[in-house]
Amino acid sequence: MTDLLLHQYDSSPFSEKVRVCLGIKGLAWAAVDQPVVMPKPELVPLTGGYRKIPVLQVGADVYCDSVLIVRELEARHPAPSLFPSGSGGIASALSEWTDRSFFQAAVAVIFAHVGETIGEEFIKDREKLSGAPFDIAGMKAAFPHMATQLRSHAANVAQQLADGRAFLEGEKPGLADANAFYNLWFAGSFYPPSKALFEDLPGLSDWYARVVAIGHGQRREASRAEALDAARKAEPLAAPVPAGEAAAAPGDAALVGQKVAIAATDYGRDPITGTLVGASAHRLVLRREDADLGAIQVHVPRLGFALMPAA
Repeated sequence: MTDLLLHQYDSSPFSEKVRVCLGIKGLAWAAVDQPVVMPKPELVPLTGGYRKIPVLQVGADVYCDSVLIVRELEARHPAPSLFPSGSGGIASALSEWTDRSFFQAAVAVIFAHVGETIGEEFIKDREKLSGAPFDIAGMKAAFPHMATQLRSHAANVAQQLADGRAFLEGEKPGLADANAFYNLWFAGSFYPPSKALFEDLPGLSDWYARVVAIGHGQRREASRAEALDAARKAEPLAAPVPAGEAAAAPGDAALVGQKVAIAATDYGRDPITGTLVGASAHRLVLRREDADLGAIQVHVPRLGFALMPAA
């Protein structure tokens, strides 16, 4: 079985970010398609309750959130690098822009126009995920403003390309390209008229085509049953935090070895409980025992997740 199992679905924008990174690295991987909405009975036993997509699985180690997934890909497969100009810190930090304000602009533009065609099941699921109403009328009203925001984000990308470079960091693609690309891919794929908001920007369409040409690496399909079986047959990493990651904050380090709960602080706040077995400035690692799968280690980013002793 392919070592890299990506729990995803093809229309997921954050999965597209990871797929582009897999393409940049030319990696072989398996797509484990998960439902777009809950329930996800073959995912939550692996994650301990985390429901968002994508999730990367390598044996009995499970990596949640695209931010940590790309960090793990770089640690496991350093060449070719996702940071071709040595910009690891700043390129990683760009996800705070692309995954938040840039992404929200794309979401608003899409759903202002297609929201009324979305099924009730999806709407209820996303309301539960976000803890807020799926306000189609509000998105329609906000469209003129959010359209300007999407164009402004795209213009920042075009500005970086203004000197004629092929990719955002120079002549080689990297994480910065994947981060910027997936939002424009999302908007253009699910509301094609949105392309008119940005495709006239100098250099942007050619750059977009170059990123598309990278592809997604060597993909195959794997069943959810295969993924669960891979977890059963594997043992979690003995050293779950890669060498070289910045040390954890003292308060986090003090909790290693204790029962803890972790949860996202933005949306999808379902807590995961287990024993904290690793921590750095970039990740938290919990070990869980599942009655069917055995020992599983769940890795989450430190940024954007809360950590507390288990009740």
